[in-house]
Amino acid sequence: MLLLNEQDIMQAITMNDAIQAIEEAYILYDSKLFHMPLRTQIQDNDNTLLLMPCIATDSTGLKIVNVYPNNQDLPATQGTMILHNRQNGAIKGILNGTLLTGIRTGAIGGTAIKYLANEDSHSVGLIGTGYQGLYQLLAACAVRDIRHIYLWNRTQYKIPAFIETLKKQIAKNIEIHIVDETINLVEHSDIIITSTTSSEPVLPNIEKIYNGKLIIGIGSYQPQMREFPNSIYNHLDFLYVDTLDAKSESGDVITPLKHSWITDNQVIPFSKVITNKVKPIISKHQPTVFKSTGMALFDLVVANRIVETALRLHIGQNIEL
Repeated sequence: MLLLNEQDIMQAITMNDAIQAIEEAYILYDSKLFHMPLRTQIQDNDNTLLLMPCIATDSTGLKIVNVYPNNQDLPATQGTMILHNRQNGAIKGILNGTLLTGIRTGAIGGTAIKYLANEDSHSVGLIGTGYQGLYQLLAACAVRDIRHIYLWNRTQYKIPAFIETLKKQIAKNIEIHIVDETINLVEHSDIIITSTTSSEPVLPNIEKIYNGKLIIGIGSYQPQMREFPNSIYNHLDFLYVDTLDAKSESGDVITPLKHSWITDNQVIPFSKVITNKVKPIISKHQPTVFKSTGMALFDLVVANRIVETALRLHIGQNIEL
């Protein structure tokens, strides 16, 4: 059995590798050749325990995730991934689920940017400078020529440490800006990413300022959570989602459907874009919006790729339980 810590995973996969794995996962999702129950969410005051099982290809997997939004010196999201051989049930690997979640969630955003952002998008704004936000920016820089990054966080004192970590992993010529108001971030950014656990929209509710921009939401994974303002739904042709489970999990999809701001037919699984069954509409007269809640299939496919590479390159520790 292979044990992979954070450093091992970083050696075994690049962001571009992860984006390719996410594309493969979308193709699997569209084929329906997998078994993935709706994830179990167990609430403990402000904290959440998530259990995310999946069976696909030659593996079965279970990711166990703890979300502690009030953590100060630890990531808000922490977890462990256990990967099994589908044929005999043997454990193939145990992976650091915190980094796996960061990389795969970043790659989900990166895949959306690859297919939905204008080719000449050079600026990205991030709302929520936590652990997940870091990997969103790394993915954006992997698929577009990003020259400016704009940052806003509810607790501004955390931003300098975030910038210090970010600078070590991006090109030196990329300029980083801290903004005092989210409207300034929206005005300056071609791509806008929200990465919070807010129960109220974190973007300004103003018409037309989002036209021609790509908006990606990765934070709201429960019905009471919302990051998107009402106004972005007014002129949408489609709301792209990574999984249709978002219609029962995320307030950013549940709320607009409930109030008929959008119809059910407008909620499009992103796998249809990857498999060329839906041609995305990208227009300067409306925003393009992608909402991710994540799914266990992503974790399984990315973890598989990491373990296969680690075995080939002799990365990690072989242990017996």
